[in-house]
Amino acid sequence: MADVFSNYHPGVAFDEMVDAAGTIRPSYKAVHTSLQAATADELRGIAESLASSYTQAGVTFDVGGVERPFPLDLVPRVIAAAEWETIESGVAQRVRALEAFLADVYSDGRVIADGVIPRQLISSSTHYHRAVWGAQPANGVRVHVAGVDLIRTPEGDVRVLEDNVRVPSGVSYVMTNRSAMVNALPDAFSNQRIRSVGGYSQRLLTALRKAAPPGVDDPTVVVLTPGVYNSAYFEHSLLARTMGVELVEGRDLECRRGRVFMRTTAGLRRVDVIYRRIDDEFIDPVHFRSDSMLGVPGLVNAVRCGGVALANAIGNGVADDKLVYTYVPDLIRYYLHAEPIIANIDTWRLEEPEALEEVLDRLHELVVKPVDGSGGKGIVIGPRASLSELEALRRRVIQDPRGWIAQPLVQLSTVPTLIDDKLAPRHVDLRPFAVNNGEDIWVLPGGLTRVALPEGELVVNSSQGGGSKDTWVLSPPLNRPITITDPEPEPEPEPAVPLQDVQDQPPPRPRPTAVPLGVSRPLGSRPQAVRVMSDRGSRREQQEQQQQSGGLPC
Repeated sequence: MADVFSNYHPGVAFDEMVDAAGTIRPSYKAVHTSLQAATADELRGIAESLASSYTQAGVTFDVGGVERPFPLDLVPRVIAAAEWETIESGVAQRVRALEAFLADVYSDGRVIADGVIPRQLISSSTHYHRAVWGAQPANGVRVHVAGVDLIRTPEGDVRVLEDNVRVPSGVSYVMTNRSAMVNALPDAFSNQRIRSVGGYSQRLLTALRKAAPPGVDDPTVVVLTPGVYNSAYFEHSLLARTMGVELVEGRDLECRRGRVFMRTTAGLRRVDVIYRRIDDEFIDPVHFRSDSMLGVPGLVNAVRCGGVALANAIGNGVADDKLVYTYVPDLIRYYLHAEPIIANIDTWRLEEPEALEEVLDRLHELVVKPVDGSGGKGIVIGPRASLSELEALRRRVIQDPRGWIAQPLVQLSTVPTLIDDKLAPRHVDLRPFAVNNGEDIWVLPGGLTRVALPEGELVVNSSQGGGSKDTWVLSPPLNRPITITDPEPEPEPEPAVPLQDVQDQPPPRPRPTAVPLGVSRPLGSRPQAVRVMSDRGSRREQQEQQQQSGGLPC
């Protein structure tokens, strides 16, 4: 091997490129050949070029108020066609089951009456909102976009780590990563057929338009952002631009008689579909946080009246509850009459006395998570925790067992990652994105691979020092029959989002008084300038609080 592979030892985890015998896996041969032909200086130059292009293009994320380039490693994650078919089917199956579950718990509650899931579990979830009970979406879709986090165990099995059906983030990095990698490793691209990610925005727009209220033939779609201080503002603006729709804040919208309108230079314009990137708690100050400066007063009533469609639906967070996660295999059997294609990780429900007793005896060897946590926050990894941390965790768990789950410590699979001048194994997970248009669930070929850059680190979140990799899904061999499950034609291969176009985006932190493109406000509709300055801090703080939905992938 070349010097960059010298002393490369995957360890006990499953390595995506190298098998236990040291042989390069078939799906990685083209990538390995390209890397092996490069010198350490050449790889360092590619890495520096990627970082520079991301900084110039504004592909950044926010940690503690500091704007940083989003780390993109030059070694992609490669998924063989046959394996992707299983992942694709498993993700779509899971979304269908969660869609049925949400429709049920916000109406008849058959799943509770039939004893599949306890009533108290639903009623005690912090993300179950009675304000939208009985509200029926026009086309029956509540989960328009889903992100399902997957990991691979040391045995090579793919498992579901958690579900994200509130407002999952990270797809913008999938799009920009591909654009950058096309230029970084052209030889690897030319030597194999890699499925395109360029059709995501149009698939999403199609799904949003199909969600419009009845009788609307040409719906107006907008992207609702918390604002420029949100850590994922880059993603919000990118999706709005690539879909060709307006990017708005809550103060650009108003509700009248059960409908939503957007202020424009030509006056008020009705809005039919809102792709919101604001958490439920901030979406409508009438029904949720009364101090919210980000939402739209009266929006919940407009949704209940059928005057506007909201994607994703309010109240989806109950399906993200990590305690509900433990029941998803049962939900698949109950609603779909099928066995799960992708299994969960073994999980202890700490509200069950026997499970609680066992976990308390094994805190030092398990991973304990808050059921409503995100972004890696609140997770305690037993083998790495101090005695004082474990004792504090013990007290919290005993006080509120409903608020926690426990799982065994799983060594996530590894992918070679450029660290200094050498390639070293680093742990990864995968977040495929699914788009549901009410007739079909389409899974973006690949998704976001997150990588933990510190040696031995298992938490891959960007806020914890992680980065990302481009995810390559290989097309089936040309002589192999292709099973067509999608009624729409596959988009033509193309670079997803040219970085030169990304550079046209607004700067990461424009002035908070900036007005989104194409949106103006009538005189008198805003407070005086002095009031804007005095409110800046609280408004900014609320924008930054939208970490689960709008922040770096959690």
